[in-house]
Amino acid sequence: MKKVLVLHTGGTISMTQEEDGAVGLSTHHPLNQTRNIVPKDIDVTVEEIFNLPSPHITPKEMLVIKNRIEKAQTEGFDGVVITHGTDTLEETAYFLDISFKKKISVVLTGAMRSSNEIGADGLYNYVQAIITASDDKSKNQGVLVVMNDEIHAARFVTKTHTTSVDTFRTPTFGPIGILSKRQVIYLKEVVEHHAMPIQSVDGKVILVKAYAGMDAMLFDVLKDAQVDGIVIEALGAGNLPPKVIPSLQELIDSGIPVSLVSRCSNGIAQDIYDYEGGGIPLRKMGVMFVQGLTGSKARLRMLVGLNARLSHHELRQFMTE
Repeated sequence: MKKVLVLHTGGTISMTQEEDGAVGLSTHHPLNQTRNIVPKDIDVTVEEIFNLPSPHITPKEMLVIKNRIEKAQTEGFDGVVITHGTDTLEETAYFLDISFKKKISVVLTGAMRSSNEIGADGLYNYVQAIITASDDKSKNQGVLVVMNDEIHAARFVTKTHTTSVDTFRTPTFGPIGILSKRQVIYLKEVVEHHAMPIQSVDGKVILVKAYAGMDAMLFDVLKDAQVDGIVIEALGAGNLPPKVIPSLQELIDSGIPVSLVSRCSNGIAQDIYDYEGGGIPLRKMGVMFVQGLTGSKARLRMLVGLNARLSHHELRQFMTE
């Protein structure tokens, strides 16, 4: 019999809708009454470690989840399922993907509709996540997100719609697997990447989004804000308005690491253009190009790298691999 640990953290999957349409926290998790619908060949242990809406989740809570999974790896579990609010689910998933070495399956899931709404998706996603976590094929796939019969890699999945049950997608690359009833089918292999074991999430890494007509004001503020790192969601393939360049150069010269991703939902950041603010001079300045990640995930990656006490050279390798 497979053993799966479930960690409830809150979110819509744990909530109920009131008569006025508002969705709020429940004192009793609705999934705690559903053990009879889990396949009988899977032994499920349930722990409620938080009851938080996902906008309340911070890297400190992510670290608590990581530490509990590491302990679970010594307790004979075959996999761990984390139920989580969808707003920041992709960030927790990616943090867990890069902050420790996995020996068992780790799967996150959630819901877009609370338990008492018509067409509630939480219970179905929950069961499918448990089935995925219990499957031996899931152990070498990195951290996974299971929603709506699809299996996504934590590194690339993102929430794409505010309310649709089909919200979690992997732009550019697509899902790595699907579920058909109780069958877990992987369509792709996850590219191996390095995890950096950490025990802290200290530091201030700021995420900035570029826009047309952007000037140096935000970067000037950051020069005096004692930040530890900056991630920029740049224009197009990886370009910035020219007025930000002098202040950005000062930040880099002061030793603050600066990474860049594209603000586009598809494609990867690249140094293609050779004009003021273009990708080629930005790379020469020392900006680190991060490929395939959203800005929020690149921010977590830098935070993990800084807490792993990487040198500047090691951090550059970690951010750009």
